[in-house]
Amino acid sequence: MDIIYRDNILPDTDQIIDLYNSSGIKRPTMDKERIKKMFANSNLVITAWDKDKLVGISRSLTDFCYCCYLSDLAVRKEYQSSGIGKNIIELNKNIIGEQTALILLSAPTAMDYYPKIGFQKVDNGFIIKRIK
Repeated sequence: MDIIYRDNILPDTDQIIDLYNSSGIKRPTMDKERIKKMFANSNLVITAWDKDKLVGISRSLTDFCYCCYLSDLAVRKEYQSSGIGKNIIELNKNIIGEQTALILLSAPTAMDYYPKIGFQKVDNGFIIKRIK
């Protein structure tokens, strides 16, 4: 498997939706315009490709000097456990630099994953949840 990682391309919205649906990540994939807007307003998108097939993606909001919120990390189900998610996060860290904190909210099903790849659990956060 020869996976190519890119930070200079925004995939077609249908490709993103197909990947999300395959990965198991819970996103509003029935609302194509919302997915399109989510990516249009993100300033760091990293993708993983197996030839012309989108197999992994991350979407972040960052100032590139202090903090980066990693909003989405998704890998196609059949490509999970192959290191793609970990590689995407490493690329994200390389791009934002050592002075920038990488922050995320984990899905309950991924709580065991993130400590394995270097994240520390924090207890000093707060959230106002979205209505839908």
